[in-house]
Amino acid sequence: MAKPGDAPAVVTPLELPQQWSQAPAIAAGRTRTAPGPTGLALWWRGFGDRELVAQVEQALQAGTSVRSARAAVEQARALRDVAQAGRWPEVGASASVQRGRSGDAAVGNSWRAGLDAAWDPDLAGRQRASISASEAELQAARYDLEQARVDLAAEVALSYIELRGLQARLAIARANLAAQEDTLQITDWRVQAGLASSLDLEQARAAAEQTRAQIPALRASLSKTAHALALLGGQVPAASQPLLETVRPVPLPPADLALSFPADTLRQRADLRVAEQRVLAALARVEQADAARWPSFQLAGSLGLAAARPADLFELSSLTRSLLAGLSASLFDGGAARAQVRAQQAALEQSRLGYETALLAALQQVEDGLAALAGDRERLLRLQAAAEAAANAELLARQRYASGLIDFRTVLDTQRTLLSAQSELETTRAALSADHVRLYLALGGGWTPDAASHP
Repeated sequence: MAKPGDAPAVVTPLELPQQWSQAPAIAAGRTRTAPGPTGLALWWRGFGDRELVAQVEQALQAGTSVRSARAAVEQARALRDVAQAGRWPEVGASASVQRGRSGDAAVGNSWRAGLDAAWDPDLAGRQRASISASEAELQAARYDLEQARVDLAAEVALSYIELRGLQARLAIARANLAAQEDTLQITDWRVQAGLASSLDLEQARAAAEQTRAQIPALRASLSKTAHALALLGGQVPAASQPLLETVRPVPLPPADLALSFPADTLRQRADLRVAEQRVLAALARVEQADAARWPSFQLAGSLGLAAARPADLFELSSLTRSLLAGLSASLFDGGAARAQVRAQQAALEQSRLGYETALLAALQQVEDGLAALAGDRERLLRLQAAAEAAANAELLARQRYASGLIDFRTVLDTQRTLLSAQSELETTRAALSADHVRLYLALGGGWTPDAASHP
């Protein structure tokens, strides 16, 4: 059984890269390698948002997916105990009383009490292989529990970031609506003064109503996201109301990125450890199927008391005992035993290929996460400049329109550009925080290997 920190118990022909190919793309940001286990295990605390921490920890305690995974661990532990019990002798007790007659003989009584024992010494190793398989399945269930916690923490963080991003976009829509209503008022005054046409007034009203129409859609999305957060935390939707009443900015990721080496990442990921344990369990089942082809040896014995009267049961003459040794083997089964071995070998190959597929997927997820992070970092810089320029242009356009220096179409264009730039900026800011969450998930964050090593 591989221990946390050991080399992988399953060897694949894949050659692991020494570095991530996308790492140079994020070199502009501060990175560090070999992150500490505590920092990676509790990555959500690095965002500096107490509400995010509270939401994640609530979900880890009460989330139904984690509770279901805990129940699966208990089931696997019970099945392991069942397999281990097969190593020991099976002892039974019996007692009986019989009354009867044979032919013309007088009616007689027979009193019996005794102990029976049977034991399979497992010379072929079938029980040992069964125990090994159940141990591997138990360990896989433990890692499945940790993976459930990892996935849940990431899902909560992503939903929380989405909620704060929606709040930011809602604030932008309201601010732009206020500016458009000011423009509408100015346009109305200019129409009354004969300085603008009714067309300008209707265009201003249409722009304001279009922006106003975005607000209920954003509020509905906010409610749905808050309800999803409550569900992840094992709560009813109404429990999310405090989240909607409190407005916070999108949580920002830590300034430095904890980036581990590829080989370290593969040992850190709980899902890969699950796949590894599945391979070990499949290997044990091959051994179990092979051992079933060989003869089995059994020892059995009994010790009891038999007498015609209850008072005589405790006489030495009433003592009965027996000892039996047996050997059983299948002489012909039509090739079923060999076919069972082949079936388990095929299952082993499937498990091994499943492990290899999971390994490749893990590498891809990290590379994809790094690529997304690099792209959104650059996009955020460009959008910050664009939003600043759009805000300046919109302010100048309103001032010049009020002075009669430009037409109303220019004002409309600058306001649309500002709303679009600010919305994209907040969307990208939320996407950048979400990129960090997905990258921490890909790096195996959210748990420590020691957490799944209990007996």
